[in-house]
Amino acid sequence: MKTKQRCLIGLLFFLISYLFFSKLLPSLSESIDFAHWFNLIGACFLLSFNDAFPRTKTNKVTSVLTALGVIAHIGLCTIDFIMSSYGNNETAKEALGQHISNSPLIFYPFVAVGPSLLFLGLALHAFTFIKTETVKSLMVIFGSAAVGFSFFALKNGILMFLSCVIFVLGLGLLLYVPRTLSKFF
Repeated sequence: MKTKQRCLIGLLFFLISYLFFSKLLPSLSESIDFAHWFNLIGACFLLSFNDAFPRTKTNKVTSVLTALGVIAHIGLCTIDFIMSSYGNNETAKEALGQHISNSPLIFYPFVAVGPSLLFLGLALHAFTFIKTETVKSLMVIFGSAAVGFSFFALKNGILMFLSCVIFVLGLGLLLYVPRTLSKFF
């Protein structure tokens, strides 16, 4: 499977996960947390963007941020899988949530800051093209910021999903920017 194909699969899975998170799609099953499974698989495939974009000194740092963001998404999805395993036991969910909130070694890297690194890393990858592909780059940068703002500040699932659509579309379009092979080495 080629790098672009892995990237596109990641974008598709990631977008579907945000469709579930937005509550625009009904939950398909009580026993399987489809939103987080799609998010987990999508995030792992999005790691392929580190290979899709030109390798520059700046993109080496950006690739590390993206990788850390994927690791954080894996951790966050794991936490959410454990949380959903409690089913309707709200007391147990509250206790686990409180424990995670009181554990800085879990809360910051896997809940508060870490998952945002995936968006930051991919937005910085897109920033590489700001001069030549301004609109596409701004779609990624704006979309990544808007996903976080709509989730944390506005708590609006529909705006979060629409922001993710802009983010995903921008990244997808950047995959098909013509580049010479010399930029890859």
